[in-house]
Amino acid sequence: MLFSKQWKKMDDRMNKSDKEAMEKEEKATVATNDEPEINYRGWKAMPFIIGNETFEKLGAIGTLANLLIYLTTVFNLKSITAATMINVFNGTTNFGTLVGAFLCDTYFGRYKTLGFATAASFLGLLAIQLTAAIPELHPHRCAAKESGECEGPTTGQLAFLLMGLGLMIVGAGGVRPCNLAFGVDQFNPKTEAGKRGIDSFFNWYFFTFTFAQMVSLTLIVYIQSNVSWAIGLGIPATLMFIACVVYFVGSKIYVKVKATGSPMTSVAQVIVVAIKKRKLKPVEQPWLSLFKYFPPKSINSKLPYTDQFRFLDKAAIVTPQDEIKGDGSPADPWRLCSLQQVEEVKCLFRVLPIWASQIMYCVTLVQLHTYAVFQAVQSDRRLGNSNFKIPAASYVVFMMLSLTIFIPVYDRAIVPFLRKIRAKEGGITILQRIGIGMFVSIFTMLVSGMVEQHRRSIALTKPTLGVVPRKGAISSMSASILIPQFILGGLTEAFASIGLIEFYYKQFPENMKSIGGSLFYCGLAGSNYFSSLLIFIIHRTTNRTATGNWLKEDLNKGRLDYYYYIIAGLGILNLGYFLLCASWYKYKGNSDNTPELELHVNGEKQQLDKP
Repeated sequence: MLFSKQWKKMDDRMNKSDKEAMEKEEKATVATNDEPEINYRGWKAMPFIIGNETFEKLGAIGTLANLLIYLTTVFNLKSITAATMINVFNGTTNFGTLVGAFLCDTYFGRYKTLGFATAASFLGLLAIQLTAAIPELHPHRCAAKESGECEGPTTGQLAFLLMGLGLMIVGAGGVRPCNLAFGVDQFNPKTEAGKRGIDSFFNWYFFTFTFAQMVSLTLIVYIQSNVSWAIGLGIPATLMFIACVVYFVGSKIYVKVKATGSPMTSVAQVIVVAIKKRKLKPVEQPWLSLFKYFPPKSINSKLPYTDQFRFLDKAAIVTPQDEIKGDGSPADPWRLCSLQQVEEVKCLFRVLPIWASQIMYCVTLVQLHTYAVFQAVQSDRRLGNSNFKIPAASYVVFMMLSLTIFIPVYDRAIVPFLRKIRAKEGGITILQRIGIGMFVSIFTMLVSGMVEQHRRSIALTKPTLGVVPRKGAISSMSASILIPQFILGGLTEAFASIGLIEFYYKQFPENMKSIGGSLFYCGLAGSNYFSSLLIFIIHRTTNRTATGNWLKEDLNKGRLDYYYYIIAGLGILNLGYFLLCASWYKYKGNSDNTPELELHVNGEKQQLDKP
């Protein structure tokens, strides 16, 4: 396979003792309740999973990166119509991950969901490719006319295009929240080697994801724009077909976790029962008094009592009206819940404040994909003394390159060093990693503001290099000065974005990991909407000031640097909020003030948790 050599080289770099330990522990099996033993293959399954992810991303990104251009040049849609379609598509895709995650965790399981979603993505990309390859599926090429009017798509042509986009939404809704969780399923979380493999997997997953982005945004986009749309869109469709093949080839070695029913039903039961029993007095020693029941076939880890969100504890208070079956389960789960259920809901509630901080953090990333590109448009993009100009959108590649270079260094050098001196699995905690990324994001906006101030000053005081249509004069400042802010953006993602994804997957109950994974994409959607709201507010507010609109089409007449500084200020407030949430947060399965007590019952020693 394409990636087998890469994983083999990584495996060879491990020292002998670690490798022997991993091989021994990854072969460990778990047998419960007469179910088949689980044979964790760990890194041996990664060429198929990571390979599937890479080909899938090469295909999807290779189409989406240039979709706006395709809609305006081939389908002759107006810019505002095409932009609206793209915004609706992106928003629906990100929020659609919640639906995909729910269906995965409730009914189908990750293996089936990923198989169906990958096939749907392939069919969607194939449909879009056919709109370019078959003349009857797109309007006639727009000829130069004095009126500037072009023949738009027919109802049938637009419907076929929307069908392709709809299939891609279905595919992304299943792939995005499930792929990471499916990869994590291949490692044994009860062994040290498995835990190290999970930590490393998140880094390598993002590495391949970013590599795919770079290839798509350069090679594939170039072919689409300069060679042929039919060939350029055919390449992503072919790559997605390869992704399907790679995924199903590895079917026999995957660990396939079955769906266990709707996890949200249990969440609803705890909330409803807690409201019904809200008038009950809190019990003393809740770690002893609350109702305890753990389903024998549950895939979730058993959680200790925590003293946060105590109002939920009332859902597990046993009253005279509550009946308990012979197997220890409640007769009516809508009248009595277990301590385990309550703690699982607490896990969900604890994560949400951290998730809220992601929305403001990701606003920085939105600017690097939008206004930072506009900065490049009005800068000197010539390569050396030649007349060749680097495309403005290609400068985003430096952010991806920064991330791609830093991840192996972090995973293979920084983490082992920190692990030795701090005795922690990941070197630093997940929340510490996220916090570092948020701090770097603030610095990224400050640097972006200073660079823009310098670019604008040169444009207004020194000779310019021409005019950009519908924009303004091109500053003689070299666009290479923009590279540091993109590099900082890559480091921001390496810490915060990867940390957030790892955080959601590790802190959600096992039967809700796909839903946890969808939170990251919902956060991205929230960031896009918040950024749009912020732009609207800046437009309305600054139009009335003496300095004029800060975000004019012509950046030389606006004050984009002030806008960046505002985002940096909001980032500082957000970092303070995050630090408060992080100091209050308790990791799943960990209760810092819960020493073990020994209780002797009928001569047998029992272990109890006490906060």
